Amino acid sequence: MARPTMLSLPRSLFKWWKRAAKAPPRPAGAGRWIEGAYANDFGTRAYRTYVPAKGEGKPRALVVMLHGCKQNPDDFAAGTRMNQLADEQGFIVAYPEQALLANRDRCWNWFRARDQARERGEPSLIAGITREVMAKHQVDPKRVYVAGLSAGGAMAAIMGCTYPDLYAAVGVHSGLAYGAASDLPSALAAMRGRPHAADPKCGESMVEPLPTIVFHGDRDATVHPRNGENVIAQISPTRSILVQSPSAPRTVEKGEAKGRGYTRTVQADRSGKPAFEHWVVHGAGHAWSGGSGRGSFTDPTGPEASRAMLAFFRAASKAGRG
Repeated sequence: MARPTMLSLPRSLFKWWKRAAKAPPRPAGAGRWIEGAYANDFGTRAYRTYVPAKGEGKPRALVVMLHGCKQNPDDFAAGTRMNQLADEQGFIVAYPEQALLANRDRCWNWFRARDQARERGEPSLIAGITREVMAKHQVDPKRVYVAGLSAGGAMAAIMGCTYPDLYAAVGVHSGLAYGAASDLPSALAAMRGRPHAADPKCGESMVEPLPTIVFHGDRDATVHPRNGENVIAQISPTRSILVQSPSAPRTVEKGEAKGRGYTRTVQADRSGKPAFEHWVVHGAGHAWSGGSGRGSFTDPTGPEASRAMLAFFRAASKAGRG
């Protein structure tokens, strides 16, 4: 049977076909892929939720995934393989979708001051989606995480700084630190690697900074790898909680995965709880490490960022905070 084309489909069916054609593959036993929308005084954002069959009937973890520019939830789910991992491990995944009217490239507006504050702008919309998914499904409030790529990674850092009471840990892939920019010119400068002092506002109101895992390719020509260092610096300025001591060890591991070398730095705090992980993937560009070629901005080689983030999130929740 010939594949339908745009011209052969009635207009009412074309939009559905276009989205279905981009949808990630659903392995046997896959769960529900649900569309939703959330609105508040700052606008409306669509989102998709993946609810696996595994773990149904008991509280589960929730991972909120923020896509990069020129991506959408279907594309991001396919590239990160997060839905397949949800089937395997039994957690729920939510994918907020940036609106075309909000940014013509579908980038989250991480560089605008009005989108860097709690209960305002895009952070309020993402937090609202998170809370709505938690209300609709059985979610363990102590196991709610946020992660993203590029502009989504920068927005994940913002969410960690502005909603430390909502999320338990943060994943930033090829992103930037909170407060790295306040407008488009400063955003472009930050992306080129302009030296940036970590914004002291992030974390000062917290008992301790949120556990954070960072992935960045050292050949990233879109977001300079210095930005990954800035994310780590922001959550670990000279706070006594992260000063190295026998009870707050830092380890550096060098290895290779799927043809790419990497350097992984792991820092614990004085109680032994995970503080941060920083993965520098050698030779990698601006792409999700170890991702699937079915999605955009992915690199099938290198360590699997999705699995590494999930392992870090589990360790952070197991250790607890406070």
